[in-house]
Amino acid sequence: MGDDVRLHVSAELAGLLERIDALGVMVDERADAAEALGRLPEDTARALLDTGIVRAELPLSLGGYEFAPRQLIETAERASYHDASAGWTMFALQMMTGTTAAYLAEDAAAELFPDVANGKYALLSGHGTRPGRAVPVEGGFRVSGQWQFASGMAHATHVHSAILVEGTDELRVLAMPKSQVTLDGNWDVLGLRATHSIDYHCADVFVPHEYTYVATTDTPVNGGALYRLGLVNMSAIGHTGWALGVGRRLLDELKRVAAARTGSRSAPVDTSQFHAEYATAEARLRAARSWVNDVWQDVEQTLDQGGLPSTEQDTLIRLALNHTTSTVHEVGHTVHRWSGSAAIRRGPVDRFLRDLGTGTQHITSNPVVLQNCGKWLSGAGPDARWSFLDLI
Repeated sequence: MGDDVRLHVSAELAGLLERIDALGVMVDERADAAEALGRLPEDTARALLDTGIVRAELPLSLGGYEFAPRQLIETAERASYHDASAGWTMFALQMMTGTTAAYLAEDAAAELFPDVANGKYALLSGHGTRPGRAVPVEGGFRVSGQWQFASGMAHATHVHSAILVEGTDELRVLAMPKSQVTLDGNWDVLGLRATHSIDYHCADVFVPHEYTYVATTDTPVNGGALYRLGLVNMSAIGHTGWALGVGRRLLDELKRVAAARTGSRSAPVDTSQFHAEYATAEARLRAARSWVNDVWQDVEQTLDQGGLPSTEQDTLIRLALNHTTSTVHEVGHTVHRWSGSAAIRRGPVDRFLRDLGTGTQHITSNPVVLQNCGKWLSGAGPDARWSFLDLI
């Protein structure tokens, strides 16, 4: 079996996690400033990018690290532990840049990713669930559209967007310079404020055909087994790691609150009820993390053997993300209930709770996805298959 068929497990994970942790204090201290700015400060973003966090999802054949799925989950988890908005920004850039490098035609990929090992590559941000219109013309498409939630756009050089081809209804994804779209700058939200997840639009912009690819592809042009997951499963990786990192940080913050208040007059954190609820939250988070590992270990074995995920594996990937997100949301309720004033005053508890409340609204974790998972697992749709987040 060739190297491009087997799943690559990188030796770079430990070093990358160390570099992320080395920035943890700085990222945390600048979180309030990032919220006020509406994006990560440029030096913060550059320091995180310089760790190799985006390179982790770039194809080995182009000079990337090409982490395995569980390595990518751990990377997103670690970055998100230090700051939820920073973690979200980085996994979004990581996923859209990595998949673009894997699925674009060779000549286009070579232009956008000329020297990955030395940091010379495009960074992509954008959105793929509400497609723009693509009119076929000689050599490509004339593209118009309005897209939302472009997390990390402040740091991107290029835009990743879904387009629907007029006449065929084929769904494709494009890569084009950020200068060709208008940024609407309308990210006014309660949580994840520093992700710069703005809307953007363009009208009648020419995009060469080779700078687009079929959105449902599971056949990479560059890179190996990782990219046989396809776009939606690749997206689930980052969101799952993000939720785990946020949940871990919130419980650690609650432990700090408890340590500071124990022994004071009528302290709620000295009660048996608090201890029981903390233990329950800890068990839920650890159980969710363990199940995520089980699901992705099984998927990794399939990829390593040259296969594609089965419908059951696709279902469990979506269900594990949905379950992890809802579990961390419950953990957040526990943290909010027992943190007292720390949950309402500016600080890490308040910020992480707000970021969690916004992150749980992402389309990948919505109730319809959960319903579709249950439909397939219960046998109500035995012949159905996943098309993005829909079971058809």
